[in-house]
Amino acid sequence: MRNAASLNSEPEYPGRAIITRYSAPDGGSASTFDFIVVSNRLPVDRVVDADGAESWRTSPGGLVTALEPVMRGADGAWIGWAGSADLEIEPFDNDDMWIIPVPLSEDEIARYYEGFSNDTIWPLYHDVIAPPSYHREWWDSYVAVNRRFAEAAAAAASDGATVWVQDYQLQLVPKILRELRPDLTIGFFNHIPFPAYGIYSQLPWRRQIIEGLLGADVIGFQRVADAGNFSRAVRRLFGYETKGAAIQVPLDAALVSVTTDAAPVASKRGAPYRTVIARHFPISIDSKGYQALAQRPEIIARAKQIREELGNPETIMLGVDRLDYTKGIGHRLKAFGELLAQGKLAVEDVTLVQVASPSRERVETYRQLRDDIEQTVGRINGDFGTIGHTAIQYLHHGYPREEMAALYLAADVMLVTALRDGMNLVAKEYVAARYDNDGVLVLSEFAGASDELKQALKINPHDIEGMKSAILQAVHMTKAERGRRMRALRKRVMEYDVARWSASFLDELQRVRDQSPTIEQGSTTQS
Repeated sequence: MRNAASLNSEPEYPGRAIITRYSAPDGGSASTFDFIVVSNRLPVDRVVDADGAESWRTSPGGLVTALEPVMRGADGAWIGWAGSADLEIEPFDNDDMWIIPVPLSEDEIARYYEGFSNDTIWPLYHDVIAPPSYHREWWDSYVAVNRRFAEAAAAAASDGATVWVQDYQLQLVPKILRELRPDLTIGFFNHIPFPAYGIYSQLPWRRQIIEGLLGADVIGFQRVADAGNFSRAVRRLFGYETKGAAIQVPLDAALVSVTTDAAPVASKRGAPYRTVIARHFPISIDSKGYQALAQRPEIIARAKQIREELGNPETIMLGVDRLDYTKGIGHRLKAFGELLAQGKLAVEDVTLVQVASPSRERVETYRQLRDDIEQTVGRINGDFGTIGHTAIQYLHHGYPREEMAALYLAADVMLVTALRDGMNLVAKEYVAARYDNDGVLVLSEFAGASDELKQALKINPHDIEGMKSAILQAVHMTKAERGRRMRALRKRVMEYDVARWSASFLDELQRVRDQSPTIEQGSTTQS
């Protein structure tokens, strides 16, 4: 195990005072935590009622579900942004989870979040389906905000604590945090794809991002290919030795001292190094919870009602996506429209329900995408709709989990046509909801879920003819084959749930921690 000097002294890191001036969960003075999650957004949503009273509601995401038990059992805290500009909110306890908000200004939201995170990194990491924008002021804001998050974590972490950083908005945090607190064990999980080097190399700050990530002890990716792309980028940019999932990162003598018999290993070039593990940990969902939700009588009744409201068509096809250019919504609509035009599907028999929840509407690319999708929906409905039947039911808003579960139960065919997707949890939610072992999943091979969900009908969404064939196969599939495929899909989704995902990552982090040299906080020379 690692040892560290006491933190019960004057603040040693920028941002320390932000945390220490507040009361601890147990009513003590300054609080530090053994396990910390750092993400762009907090796991709670701020709710202000008509009278102006403020409350916090736990977000329904799978990450929160997976980590809540860990947080409560390991003296945990969650660091993140509250979702609104210029909110100075003191840390607080929410249902036995300590919440530490990090403020962002309106300008930082525009540059760090909407700019660099979502208009530079997001399109770049999704194979430049849309062209990334490169602006130095966005990068400067990204660096500054990442440092703020790292400083908050450094201030809140107890001696030798574990810190798990989440996703592409915070790729510099591991390195900054290691510089501030070399005694910590640091994990990072990238929820989106990591591109091939030929694409990644376009980034002007390609070395800085890799250096930031290599501050972690374990770096998790959704797919084997993503981890391989990262390791190849490390070799190309830095020449570090890699073996399987292990990357040999030279030690910086200015940051740490080794005070144990387990001295750092020398690489073939003679320099001491620390080992960073970069491998895949495919994320999942709260499978049992989703199944239990779908089995509730009111959800079953609502699913039946949905079918009736749609006119009881023979086949309901469903798409559920954020309105994002990576999701292949336009490709899906094109395939469906052509099937109607060719008479291979009839609007009286088949209805497509497309849920497209709003996303990043202040970004011009997303505004244009919405216009394009809605124009296509209008054209198809105008061309093929009748008085009693609408080809596409298009819904541009989000829905609660209960309504989504009912939609999954009502849908005969689930269409996941992503052009590039880290995982796509909608595919797994559909499978978990189908306790009746019915329904067909049509799944893009470019979604991470395709690595696991072998019995889905796999498609290349760029191949419109291939997608049309898969849709027809799904529509006409026998009940026996539907049941066989769904049972196999459910076996994987129910066994490998989000709790198992988080446990596998944290187990790997613990293994690396146990094998690592002991680091003293504040040391500056190698012994």
